Amino acid sequence: MQIKICLLMAVCSAIGFGAVAQTDVTEKEILGHISFLASPKMAGRFPGTKENKKVVSYLIKDFKKAGIKPVNGSYVQEFIAKIRVKKGVTDTPRVKTQNVVGFIEGSDPVLKHEFIVLGAHYDHLGMGGPSSKKPDTVGIHLGADDNASGTAALLEIAEKLSANRKDLKRSVLIIAFGAEEQGLLGSKYFVEHPLIPLSAIKLMLNMDMVGRMNAEKQLYMGGAASFDGGMDLMKSLGPQVGINPIVIAYDVGGSDHVSFYKKNISVLGFHTGGHPQYHTPEDDIAHINIAGEKLVCDYIYKAIVSVASREGAISFVPEKKD
Repeated sequence: MQIKICLLMAVCSAIGFGAVAQTDVTEKEILGHISFLASPKMAGRFPGTKENKKVVSYLIKDFKKAGIKPVNGSYVQEFIAKIRVKKGVTDTPRVKTQNVVGFIEGSDPVLKHEFIVLGAHYDHLGMGGPSSKKPDTVGIHLGADDNASGTAALLEIAEKLSANRKDLKRSVLIIAFGAEEQGLLGSKYFVEHPLIPLSAIKLMLNMDMVGRMNAEKQLYMGGAASFDGGMDLMKSLGPQVGINPIVIAYDVGGSDHVSFYKKNISVLGFHTGGHPQYHTPEDDIAHINIAGEKLVCDYIYKAIVSVASREGAISFVPEKKD
């Protein structure tokens, strides 16, 4: 299904939102987003809950503010998520949840029909459950790093991309995935029910736990060799931003970009490393490196602009296994 764009509405929207969207990523806004998403009031952003729905409304509001357009008239892609339960439990709940999807149109009349996807999951574990590292503890799992950090980065990078859309030849699809913690369900649903042809997606960049940059300023990424020129590009961007990228050829990991990689789409999966607070109630905002996350955002922004503005084709390169 192709995206239908009303020119008049697009022009009006650009006029209406252009003065609001900021042209740069700010630590203040990163902090604001994570403070909201990882607050106790959001109760761990569990799929199907009223708090999860509040997050969806928050994301849509921010998309609109940044001038990010809906896809086929809607920002919401609803799906049913099967909730994980403890081993031996046979009554498996199913709840309605959502992906939040918008796009920024590229400026090139031909290349704008190709897409770069920027994604992050916004859900977390709620009060704990079988995926918690403290499964017998009932307490709000705030999920500041996992993945309020990635969601905040998604919103900030998307806002800057929208404000500087003239620099993009290709279009950018922005997706906040639901139910990732239940088994990558939001991204699996998207690739099985794509809102644009999968053949039009040339690269998917995913951010999952990008809020704990260490003193060495390391940012890890898997999949850099899955598109032509990816390894050299991602290494070259590090000095420009002032970080030390750990560029991994494949080893694409276990987050939402895997759903795209299984469809033979090039991917980059970003994270700043594991920590003892992972999947516990202690993953709170006090542990987040806000200045470090801004560097992550700056790096990924440069990567998107570079790939989205490339004149030549972007080709998927499968891993060669012995």
